[in-house]
Amino acid sequence: MTQKMTQTDASRIAAATAKQTGGQVPKGSFAARAQAAASGQGAGWPSKNNDMPSGGGRQNNPPAPRR
Repeated sequence: MTQKMTQTDASRIAAATAKQTGGQVPKGSFAARAQAAASGQGAGWPSKNNDMPSGGGRQNNPPAPRR
């Protein structure tokens, strides 16, 4: 059974990781990915509108496709 990552789950994981690493949550760690998943916005995906450029009307590049 698969469940979504909640903010409470991510906070618990981040706290345990921070205790082990001297107060820091390393970039790219499981704890960092858990926080990104719980926020509902994956890491490195700035646009909340799929396939739309970030900062509409500014002729800038759209976000990279999700992998």
